[in-house]
Amino acid sequence: MATINWFPGHMKKTKKEIEDNLKLVDAVIEIRDARIPRSSANPDIDKLCAGKPRVILLNKSDLTEAKVTKEWIKVLSNENVKVLEVNCLKGQGLQQIKPALLELLKEKHDRAKAKGLVKFMMRVMVVGVPNCGKSTFINKMARNNIAKTGDRAGVTKNKQWIKTPLDMEMLDTPGVLWPKFEDERTALNLAFTGAIKDEIMDIEELALKLVERLQQYYPDRLIERYGITEILENPLDNLDAIARKRGCIMARNEINYNRIAVMLLDEFRGGKLGNISLERPDDVFEEEEAVVKEESEKERKRRIRKEKLKAKKKETR
Repeated sequence: MATINWFPGHMKKTKKEIEDNLKLVDAVIEIRDARIPRSSANPDIDKLCAGKPRVILLNKSDLTEAKVTKEWIKVLSNENVKVLEVNCLKGQGLQQIKPALLELLKEKHDRAKAKGLVKFMMRVMVVGVPNCGKSTFINKMARNNIAKTGDRAGVTKNKQWIKTPLDMEMLDTPGVLWPKFEDERTALNLAFTGAIKDEIMDIEELALKLVERLQQYYPDRLIERYGITEILENPLDNLDAIARKRGCIMARNEINYNRIAVMLLDEFRGGKLGNISLERPDDVFEEEEAVVKEESEKERKRRIRKEKLKAKKKETR
């Protein structure tokens, strides 16, 4: 698959707005997709929000393996970051947010109480990649439909402050991706879950990549959902078998790849294939090791080039 780069102009502007408005808030609520906690973590947000108290919401946790999500909570939590698993659509887990923020902002809260302030209003910034569930979360917290929602990336376009009944005022920002993805796996994870617009993707190739991933980690789900008899080594053979079972056939018995691709991605995103976690903490370590090895190899090649250049200079003297 070709390198996926997607950085609309409004996202560059949003990044600058986030940087400028951080001083206005007490804490940051970052929403990630629980199916891909690493891939849906914008590294720019990590840098911009460094030092700010932060609550990370692993949204759509009802679509994941519970055990894997618990592992992610342990890995991502620290004294300045609280991690909660939530389902923004149903409102599950959202009651944990205010206590988590009060714990993170305890010193500020205590100072307010010492000054005799009965009401402690928290101001938080809500951030996350597109289609992670930010608008749904804000609507639930505000108990109305102030923020626009949609099942596609890039619905929220402008900054807006939203009041809630929970002594919390939220600054909403458009979903932000970063200019260059570190690796194909990250880009694919974002595309699988709808954080990157389908319109800019090769939807048929994306579905094939999803089959490849699922046959590696969840082969039984493919068999159960689509009634295929076995999982073959070639992902295309499996996609063909699924297409035939679903009747995605055109004239001359040819596969309608666009139709089966749309169907497969929709069913995965809707949780119809069961609870699936596309990333595990151990995967991150493996990828980081690969990056280190790659950097070491580059360093070795640079050293060899330097030594050769030095040797040549000696010869010419």
